[in-house]
Amino acid sequence: MDEPEASCPSTGPSAAVARELLLAALEDLSQEQLKRFRHKLRDAPADGRSIPWGRLEHADAVDLAEQLTHFYGPEPALDVARKTLKRADVRDVAARLKEQRLQRLGRSSSALLSVSEYRKEYREHVLRQHAKVKERNAHSVKISKRFTKLLIAPESGALEEEALGLAEAPEPRRARRSDTHTFNRLYRRDKEGRRPLTVVLQGPAGIGKTMAAKKILYDWAAGKLYQGQVDFAFFVPCGELLERPGARSLADLILDQCPDRGAPVRQMLRQPQRLLFILDGADELPALDAPEVAPCTDPFEAASGARVLGGLLNKALLPTARLLVTARASAPGRLQGRLCSPQCAEVRGFSDKDKKKYFYKFFQDEWRAERAYRFVKENETLFALCFVPFVCWIVCTVLRQQLELGRDLSRTSKTTTSMYLLFIASVLSSAPAADRPRVQGELRKLCRLAREGVLGHRARFAEKDLERLELRGSKVQTLFLNKKELPGVLETEVTYQFTDQSFQEFFAALSYLLEDEGSPGAEAGGIGTLLRGDAQLRHHLALTTRFLFGLLSEERMRDVERHFGCAVSERVKQHALRWVQGQGCPRVAPEGTEVLEDTEEPEEEEEEEEELNYPLELLYCLYESQEDAFVRQALGSFRELALERVCFSRMDVAVLSYCVRCCSAGQALRLVSCRLAAAQEKKKKKSLVKRLQGRLGSSSSSRATTKQFPPSPLCPLFEAMTDQQCRLSSLTLARCRLPDTVCRDLSEALRAAPALTELSLLHSRLSEVGLRLLSEGLAWPQCRVQTLRLQLPGPQGALQYLIAMLRQSPTLTTLDLSGCQLPSSMLTYLCAVLQHPACSLQTLSLTSVELSEGSVQELRAVKTAKPDLVILHPALDSHPEPPTGLSRAL
Repeated sequence: MDEPEASCPSTGPSAAVARELLLAALEDLSQEQLKRFRHKLRDAPADGRSIPWGRLEHADAVDLAEQLTHFYGPEPALDVARKTLKRADVRDVAARLKEQRLQRLGRSSSALLSVSEYRKEYREHVLRQHAKVKERNAHSVKISKRFTKLLIAPESGALEEEALGLAEAPEPRRARRSDTHTFNRLYRRDKEGRRPLTVVLQGPAGIGKTMAAKKILYDWAAGKLYQGQVDFAFFVPCGELLERPGARSLADLILDQCPDRGAPVRQMLRQPQRLLFILDGADELPALDAPEVAPCTDPFEAASGARVLGGLLNKALLPTARLLVTARASAPGRLQGRLCSPQCAEVRGFSDKDKKKYFYKFFQDEWRAERAYRFVKENETLFALCFVPFVCWIVCTVLRQQLELGRDLSRTSKTTTSMYLLFIASVLSSAPAADRPRVQGELRKLCRLAREGVLGHRARFAEKDLERLELRGSKVQTLFLNKKELPGVLETEVTYQFTDQSFQEFFAALSYLLEDEGSPGAEAGGIGTLLRGDAQLRHHLALTTRFLFGLLSEERMRDVERHFGCAVSERVKQHALRWVQGQGCPRVAPEGTEVLEDTEEPEEEEEEEEELNYPLELLYCLYESQEDAFVRQALGSFRELALERVCFSRMDVAVLSYCVRCCSAGQALRLVSCRLAAAQEKKKKKSLVKRLQGRLGSSSSSRATTKQFPPSPLCPLFEAMTDQQCRLSSLTLARCRLPDTVCRDLSEALRAAPALTELSLLHSRLSEVGLRLLSEGLAWPQCRVQTLRLQLPGPQGALQYLIAMLRQSPTLTTLDLSGCQLPSSMLTYLCAVLQHPACSLQTLSLTSVELSEGSVQELRAVKTAKPDLVILHPALDSHPEPPTGLSRAL
């Protein structure tokens, strides 16, 4: 049963409002309507009570309002009057009274709906409120028309077997397109039958997390999601809540989402297991150790936004409620300590198929959509960038402007930075020539505002901030800032925020080029503050840093000078170059240590995920510059590029490939426990013709079969190694599963890589076909590999192909088989090949290989036959030491 509400007092603000509304309604009646109202009021007493007829018979509107208020109380009198008006057939006045009462006082206790009745009303309200979404240019579009499906991949809490390539069989956690089925699966039960209460949608900026969250809310209201499980769903923008002044309870936040203040909040909160809170941008929460963010535990306690959100996230508040949290993927550690048993899912943007769908939805003109899409499809790098929905929107916006103006589409560049700059340039070019200097000046001030916000971790700005920089009412304010009005303690507070957070980060990066380090505006928050910022803020500054490097290429700097009408100092570029050179080499365990031999991943490493991915973020910065000479100079101080436990997306591979192409002589690349993100949500079925062709060709050689494989996702990396400008000398793949397609592409690279002299495959799993393919590449006359290290788990019969290769390889001089298992028969074959006249091997390391006494004798016989061959094994320690400079543990 619902708890009875206290009756409204006869004095106070609400009583005065009730009297005002009642009198206004009665004064709207004609004399005839007023007469009918008096009679209906007499004939149908409320709650068995009625005002004596003597007081009603000659009462005018003022007298009636006074009698009703005195007899029933101010607010109940409104309900009595509304019902009486309907019986008197004055329905328009009754409806207007109801609407005004809801707007100014909320729903009365007598008119409260039950939770089940209110659920329908609330769903209809959500459908109306969220039917349209605003794009970054403030245009509203229907969410059902514009939303394009995204790839969403569930992630497990622990690292599973790593695969540096796609497996031949479908992966169990392959990315799925974000349809209703996928959204429903977010809360599916695990193997133990437990249903997660917290789901985290993570991904980089602009990848579509917020849009996906809004689509989930809209689909729930439409009856497509979580039926029978969720009664009420609430969308909470965390950034807006954190910057709202004053204290508010969770109950207040719920009322803010409802169509009126009469929502049965207490009844809703009695069943928290049927509530869903969508917390958008939860990574904006302050650090856990801040004393002012102790989590709130009472839904009716007025507290700061940080405390309310903290209570929801760590389940101190409504522990059985469902949470859907969105956060940037660059900050997993910031939320990790707050969440209670979260289920994570990665938003990976558009598939190639959905990129095309987005273009057609955006242009709504088949000819223009096809022309724009064809142009982007032919630009491989630009097409890859369009997996990010926000970048795709910018690309479409720029292309639409160029098509409308009849311009050449080839002006479009291929990095995220260049696309943003082209977008800003198009805005500048739309201004009249006479106004352009003024708009350029306003944009420079906007850049300063953006930098202040980024360094101060602020996304919202007060009117005084805009007034200080003379931006209030300016053209750039209307173009790039959204105005929001938030209820304050005493009065409504007006705030501004950039139309998208990535715009703020782009303008912040641009500010460093527009202001010299010596200028007064650059004293606080110079480039050193950005690049050498607190490690805890590194994820927050990552996108700004990327944009900065993207603006430092000679071509982009010339563009900035042309569009903004100012000279750009080279000092910023030199500062950034010295910073990269000072980063040094990330620490990763050496190949021969026990860390690589252990198949278990240490639990504590999970907390270091953000730091471990930092080298990749540095490569993204260099990639954005697209200036080979600058990148080659920046990487010159690195002995090796080492990446550990990275799940490579296609864009990650493109970034790494570009940087590898710029490697200098003597540099190494080491990938440890890395894997590739699943590319598509499902495999396409082969056509009947292709299946028949596969059967007819099954009798052909395995080599012909492997050539039919499509290129592996790592093909761009291996192609970069064959570039004549690439001087990479060493490649290490440690604890990676290498499918045949990867081995095939690596084999092709070994035949043409101009500088690769060392190859290490450590604790990596290869099939027999894969090892044979690699052996063919190593045996190729143009292969320059001199040192090969192999540590393969389990018996490897396919080693016969590698051993046979020793008779053909013209350059291989060092072979390390430590960690491999060599049966006696395999070692006998190895000894026979070693004595072959064509074998040019100079050093063989078997330091940790278990050998029988007979195998040791065979090796000694080889030593006798070829005294210059160095064989390293403990059983042969009595023999002469290896030449100076050669380690026993190669």
